[in-house]
Amino acid sequence: MEPTSVYSEQVLDLAEIQPDEPRLIRRSEYERMVDLGLFEDERIELLYGVIVKMSPHGPEHDSALSRLTVLLVKALSDGASVRIQSAFAASDGSEPEPDVCVVPLGDYDAAHPATAWLIVEISKSSLLKDRGPKARLYAESGVSEYWVVNLVDGLVEVHTTPRGGLYRTITRYGLDDVVRSERFPALEIPVSAVLKPTPTTG
Repeated sequence: MEPTSVYSEQVLDLAEIQPDEPRLIRRSEYERMVDLGLFEDERIELLYGVIVKMSPHGPEHDSALSRLTVLLVKALSDGASVRIQSAFAASDGSEPEPDVCVVPLGDYDAAHPATAWLIVEISKSSLLKDRGPKARLYAESGVSEYWVVNLVDGLVEVHTTPRGGLYRTITRYGLDDVVRSERFPALEIPVSAVLKPTPTTG
């Protein structure tokens, strides 16, 4: 008889374990596990007490991130810290690793930043997650501005006015548009400088 793997491709149906409940993980516990090296070579983040595997990056994602990083650092480096794919201490139960996190200048050697002024996620396979639970999390955490660089539709979706755990305003910018930040009035980024137009076939 073949041994049964400890791991399964099946997803737990919470209805099958009622009245029991899953035991969610606190951010402090998660950070301790990270410090112990339990997740070496794994790309994960903590969302609402659940450890979530992150999707691999494709070249389109990495190229857009590289171009955006150059623009943000050039525009903001004197008054803010631009952190790339680094942890954000969003809440007691969440520690996401957004593609870009613009935070106050400071020393973060001892702890991850818990305040963010602007967060950017570059999304393709992760679009549903970035528009859904991550948008809610960032709004709940008081992030005043959240951008989703939508590689699927060739748009930048700017979320502002967080209130009651939701962003009340979502503005979509196409390739011919310029994104202007509410938090940083001097920051103006042409969408075409981040996203490359999709080639047309004749």
